[in-house]
Amino acid sequence: MIPIHFPEPSFRTKQEASKEYIFDPLRKKWLLLTPEEWVRQNFVQYLVQVMQYPPSLIALEKEIMLGELKKRFDILVYDKAHQPWMIIECKAETITLNNDTLQQALRYNITVPASFIVITNGRFTYGWEKRNGQLAVIKELPARQ
Repeated sequence: MIPIHFPEPSFRTKQEASKEYIFDPLRKKWLLLTPEEWVRQNFVQYLVQVMQYPPSLIALEKEIMLGELKKRFDILVYDKAHQPWMIIECKAETITLNNDTLQQALRYNITVPASFIVITNGRFTYGWEKRNGQLAVIKELPARQ
């Protein structure tokens, strides 16, 4: 497991028609604050504030094609050459991370091949590095590229 300690939140939120929204500073828009979105926003702030990953190299919820299916990855971090470097699959805190979660991230990795694969539910985070066609467990997120 990778220890993640989210920075103190400074999110902008609002209530509208009995629903709560959060402002996403990277996408510059208001989003419905679901449990999964809470994890995604906190994880992005961890990447930017703690790990010092440049926000310009982070993509959120972009559509990709898996065969005939349209899917969306949660977070993709690019390297300096703008190549996929780390793909991160986020789940709500109440969702148990298991092999199905990893398999989902690995399916996305077919279309968007990245060196690092991470799954998180905000409470637990696991990661792997692809080395010689194998997945090697990592104990911490890699320093930015």
